[in-house]
Amino acid sequence: MLKLENVSVNYGAINALSNISMHVEQGEVVTLIGANGAGKSTTLRTITGLLEPAEGRVIFEGEDISGKPTHKLVARGISMSPEGRGVFANLSVRENLQMGAYLQKNKSQIASDMEHIFQMFPRLKERETQNAGTLSGGEQQMLAMGRALMSRPRLLLLDEPSLGLAPLVVHTIFEAIEEIRGKGTTILLVEQNAHAALHHSDRAYVLETGNIVMEGPSKELAADPRIKEAYLGE
Repeated sequence: MLKLENVSVNYGAINALSNISMHVEQGEVVTLIGANGAGKSTTLRTITGLLEPAEGRVIFEGEDISGKPTHKLVARGISMSPEGRGVFANLSVRENLQMGAYLQKNKSQIASDMEHIFQMFPRLKERETQNAGTLSGGEQQMLAMGRALMSRPRLLLLDEPSLGLAPLVVHTIFEAIEEIRGKGTTILLVEQNAHAALHHSDRAYVLETGNIVMEGPSKELAADPRIKEAYLGE
């Protein structure tokens, strides 16, 4: 479904990604793990057209989408829940979800999608009329994921969904990831919680200073002594 071919990205003179290649098959959950500053968010921003590769190509469902405008990629079926959540603080929960559906035309489908989000995250239903800026961090994360799903993506990009959240909320977020995958949405997950990320994904790539240094089935990487030492604290 998604392929990065020898992608390099620069911030001015700084090389943020160096010649990386990776792929995501339809129906998979693939995770990118790595330390802060490894290039994980840069990878997602490049896929969504927020950054343009200096070299290489991003291919989605057979089409080269490198550097295409982000709104066109949303229309093509790619959506992202960004790091830091990026909710519209002065809009209500319901209005935030409606913003996610801005390309959808079928009102009954929008209503049905919103109901599904409320079933997945009952806390959002309770807070439906509240301004998003008054929500807790965990509730804002649920809202950011719900808003991304309202565009009915075939590929969902999740950037650090568990960052700074209490363990109970992290559990809720990863349960939702399993449910989203169960409904057929392909997921590319960037996550510092390597333990949870490897447990809830099919395959993984390890990024270090803009380079992919390891890749493979998540179970195999979770058992690798180098990963255990560097990312799992074992």
